[in-house]
Amino acid sequence: MARQSADRESQARTTRDGLAYGRTPERREAEELADALPPLLVEAERIAATVAPGIHGRKRTGPGETFWQYRRYEQGDSAHLVDWRQSARSDRLYVREHEWEAAETVWLWPDLSPSMDFASGRDLPTKKHRATVITLAVATMLMRGGERIAGLGTPLPPAAGRTALRRLASHYASENPYADSDIPADALPRFSRAVMVSDFLSDPEAIAARIQSHATAGVRGHLLQVLDPAEEDLPFHGRTEFAGIEEDASLTFGRAETIRDAYQARLATHRDALRAATRRFGWTFTTHRTDRPPQTAVLALHAALSGAPIPMER
Repeated sequence: MARQSADRESQARTTRDGLAYGRTPERREAEELADALPPLLVEAERIAATVAPGIHGRKRTGPGETFWQYRRYEQGDSAHLVDWRQSARSDRLYVREHEWEAAETVWLWPDLSPSMDFASGRDLPTKKHRATVITLAVATMLMRGGERIAGLGTPLPPAAGRTALRRLASHYASENPYADSDIPADALPRFSRAVMVSDFLSDPEAIAARIQSHATAGVRGHLLQVLDPAEEDLPFHGRTEFAGIEEDASLTFGRAETIRDAYQARLATHRDALRAATRRFGWTFTTHRTDRPPQTAVLALHAALSGAPIPMER
């Protein structure tokens, strides 16, 4: 009887574990995603590990069920917070602290429109590739910190964990020739966060209006402008034709170098308008060039989410 009972218990445990971890639809989907892991995610995880190995998102003390740490008892602490078992091991009183469990979700949006498919040199990534990698690197860091992530403008629901990260990566890896360069107007939950990565070269007033619509709903956001070095420096000389990517318009200049100063002044004015808009609504704005390492941009976005000072790209 004992052996039969043990066999039945072992079989029940095997069946239970199999259902929970081996044959559920969620597990099968996760395994399929792992088999087709986008190279973008591999690169993003490497960058995330380089920027902040072992970092834990925005971990801090507060109401929750997950144990975080012990600290010494301080005057004013309630007696029911004292962990008597831990305190019995020394001559001091210790309080058991729990991690604050945030209810908010971080919504992510890399601009995947055709205009982001630009790279001025073969040794440079396209703006779309860099925007996607940076977004996934931030998602990786948030996932490691236990945060919930979601793709703004995608059908994917907010979720935590590695499966959510892989779903997001698979969605971003799929080509969509009709992707829009405008910030999605999706209604976001109040008090959530948003990270948006684009070249943000469209009308700054339209961008400001979209930011305002999100900020009015209580959303706090962070914009990262990604540009190719040629879009900043305009290093062209002589007769040059500038052709649009999303439209058929083109401009030809006999001596491109003669418009460089005016172009850079206009770009600076455009950026000032974006900075003013984000500052007005309590958001942040940073910039990144594709000829520079992505780690600084990832660190800047993570700092913005954490409320820490934002490092400037050099």
